[in-house]
Amino acid sequence: MDTTDSPRTASEITPLIPAEVSKRPKTPLPKFQIGILMMLHVTEPIASMSIFPYINQLIIELGMTGGDDAAVGYYAGIIESLFFVMQALTVLKWSRLSDRIGRKPVLSIGLLGTCISMLCFGLSTTFWSLVISRCMCGVLNGNIGVLKTMMAELTDSTNMAQGFALIQIFWRIGTFAGPLMGGMLARPQDSWPILFAHSFWSEYPYFLPCAVAACLVVIAYLMMLFFLEETLSTKRRSKLTSTALSVPNGAGIDDREVLAQKSMADMPMRSLLTRPIVIPIANYAMLSFLDISLRTLMPLFFSTPMYLGGLGLAPSSIGSWLALFGIADGVFQAFFFAKIVDWLGPKRLFCVSVSCFAPVMLMFPIMSWLVHARGVVDHAITFALLCQLVLAVIWGMVFGTVFMFITASAPAKNVLGAVNGLGQTSASVARAVGPALATSLFAFSKEHNLLNGNAVFVVLVMLTGVLGWLGLQLSDEIQDRDD
Repeated sequence: MDTTDSPRTASEITPLIPAEVSKRPKTPLPKFQIGILMMLHVTEPIASMSIFPYINQLIIELGMTGGDDAAVGYYAGIIESLFFVMQALTVLKWSRLSDRIGRKPVLSIGLLGTCISMLCFGLSTTFWSLVISRCMCGVLNGNIGVLKTMMAELTDSTNMAQGFALIQIFWRIGTFAGPLMGGMLARPQDSWPILFAHSFWSEYPYFLPCAVAACLVVIAYLMMLFFLEETLSTKRRSKLTSTALSVPNGAGIDDREVLAQKSMADMPMRSLLTRPIVIPIANYAMLSFLDISLRTLMPLFFSTPMYLGGLGLAPSSIGSWLALFGIADGVFQAFFFAKIVDWLGPKRLFCVSVSCFAPVMLMFPIMSWLVHARGVVDHAITFALLCQLVLAVIWGMVFGTVFMFITASAPAKNVLGAVNGLGQTSASVARAVGPALATSLFAFSKEHNLLNGNAVFVVLVMLTGVLGWLGLQLSDEIQDRDD
């Protein structure tokens, strides 16, 4: 083996997970630090998904559709996609920046950007002001990639499944709390006319859920500022040694290690585009596209009038159902994900989860047929929704497994930010395309009665086959990470 100090490319560097390491007892998770991390993580789905229950109604009230209910999907898809478009353009820069200046400064910018953009969204009264506020949120927010990097730095191979399960659990808590909050707090002057009698609430009927989401972001920011420890090794080491990052003759081994790690952080992105890294990222991109398509089609299908094949639910009912989906997923992940990973292994669990997506999609045309046949949302529809919930919960485990594959693919610890940034960039591109494409295809299917208005679901079922093929390219096992 070459023991010189010459620079090496990513393909030549020993991976974080060696080929053979004996089984070790699980390392306890650093609960306080991970708890703060999860506080930060949960604010993003709360902020982003709190608009879902009322966005379709808001578009109608702003007069964007000209009275054409079937066209709501076009505008909803644009607004929901803008955050991910902007995030895709900037998240890799934020992740690479975190490899240089530390994780906490980048998180601070992201949280403050989310707070300001949510307040602006609540005060928006035109389509273009909605566009600008969503773009602002996406440009300033690179937090999701940095949070995953910090989770990887706070865990090792023995407790990684538990750590990444927590990411999914708290994401689902956010997907539960966000829509529930958005549905309950939208138009407060209608629900609580005495408390919200001021004309402000009539002029800005959707400001309250945005303001509450912004307040939660501020609380998370203060928790991070005072209690979260930096996890980037070069920043931790520089605090402990208080030495400049230069290596004169006779410098200690710590300084040499710091320089080596900083050199890895400056590695060209091209050298990271190897098969072990690209395959998990490609899987993440495809499943992100399918998942965000599902998440945006749900409220659109729920709110679509029954004569067009939807369920015609009110924003409060939509928020309740989306909240139920989120909390069921979170509870299942909390109690069973790590155990199922130990039982089946990450790759088998990934394939099982992927196989549930097609039945989830098929439940939409089944419910549409039931509504058309019965003319009312009754117990049969409720049973179909509960079946869809069970399938969606199994599908939800796919993210925890793919995060493990992406973390395992990093060739060294100080490029974790870059690898997670690449993954999040690909996911953001997919999530940018997903809402606009899915909702537009939904609207087009309804307007032109393609496959009885169900063409969008057939297309997404066909794309599940692509994800299944990509999943087969993943390595069979994730081995222990080298400390």
